[in-house]
Amino acid sequence: MNFDLIALDIDGTLLNDSHILTAAVRDAVREAHRRGAEIVLCTGRGPVNAMPVLEELGLAGTMITHNGAATVDSASRRVLHQFSIDPAEVARFRDYCLQGKLHFDLNTPFEMWIEDLTPDAEKMYGLYGARPVLRDPNAPLPEGLVKFTLFGAIAQLDAVEAEWNAWTHGLQHIRSGDYFIDVQHKDASKGHALRQLASLRGIDQSRVMAIGNYFNDVGMLTFAGMGVAVANSPEAVKAAANALTRSNEEDGVAHALREFALA
Repeated sequence: MNFDLIALDIDGTLLNDSHILTAAVRDAVREAHRRGAEIVLCTGRGPVNAMPVLEELGLAGTMITHNGAATVDSASRRVLHQFSIDPAEVARFRDYCLQGKLHFDLNTPFEMWIEDLTPDAEKMYGLYGARPVLRDPNAPLPEGLVKFTLFGAIAQLDAVEAEWNAWTHGLQHIRSGDYFIDVQHKDASKGHALRQLASLRGIDQSRVMAIGNYFNDVGMLTFAGMGVAVANSPEAVKAAANALTRSNEEDGVAHALREFALA
């Protein structure tokens, strides 16, 4: 085994476009685990809808969720570390979305709240296995928030992103998928969380492998001794990686593991 710690993004990487874990990918991940690598899902998802993927792999353990804003233990459902954000700072983004009639959700490590549910949003949550809870819009924003997520059409989010880029604020916003913008703590990232976990395990970064496909994966791809981008990644993500593999529709994770980790 060439690596002691292997970080895997879920959507667009581990799963195909139908959100299915193929047998080839599952078997390669299990083989890497059997040979001694710790497998860590490193995802923009929250723990609740990331854990079923980990269970389908037949694994348990530490997961880096919410783009690195919450690191949790899947067995005990314990939060090992989180980057909380001030509700007062989130309020500006919420107000913007309310004025523009844009769909959003509010996340603590294990909870997701919404204030309305459009047919498109309901379909999206179903695809990701998420079960948001409807909250009273007049209630104070929850404490312990780690992520505010905006969902919409690509062109719509392109315009929002351009406008938010001109804002001055103490948070960060990152495109975590074509249809999502995540707002979170300025220090939260998959790369920072993966570095922290490797340090805790006493694993040198040369013994860390990461596979991803989108802009929120760049930090972990550049930290890892071997950062691999799947073929369906944007060009900027490919440029950040050490190597490329096949797309998520072609079992890219399985091919990367067999080429770089299991060889």
